[in-house]
Amino acid sequence: MKTTLVQADQIKRQWFLIDAAGQPAGRLAAKIAYILRGKNKPTFANHIDGGDFVLVINAAKVKLTGNKEEQKIYKHFTGFPSGLKTFTAAEVRKRNPARIIEQAVKGMMPKNHQTRNQLKRLKVYAGAEHPHVAQQPQALAV
Repeated sequence: MKTTLVQADQIKRQWFLIDAAGQPAGRLAAKIAYILRGKNKPTFANHIDGGDFVLVINAAKVKLTGNKEEQKIYKHFTGFPSGLKTFTAAEVRKRNPARIIEQAVKGMMPKNHQTRNQLKRLKVYAGAEHPHVAQQPQALAV
């Protein structure tokens, strides 16, 4: 048997549309990270970035289980002394609901150089509208 590796110019990227309304954030993030890395393709290789684009709509309606809405803490460091800002999940949902999904997916991706490029293919929108109609994304049931 021969092992064939896909070259960078041969990769065909698809667009997937995921509706996050009522979905648990962690389970949703695990499936999104799986697609962004390209593990759903038979040509997957760790050292080749062969993942697809993922559109997530209705990020404001994602579900957090238990008491995470009040107890989960999101941190941001400004870079200045005593510049650590902390926000609860409820505050993050009010300010930027897309950040909940983006941070969850980022935490489930490997910590290497490819991750930055793979996360650029993640598009998260708080509402049901998105500007990527021309790409004809396929609806993906999660």
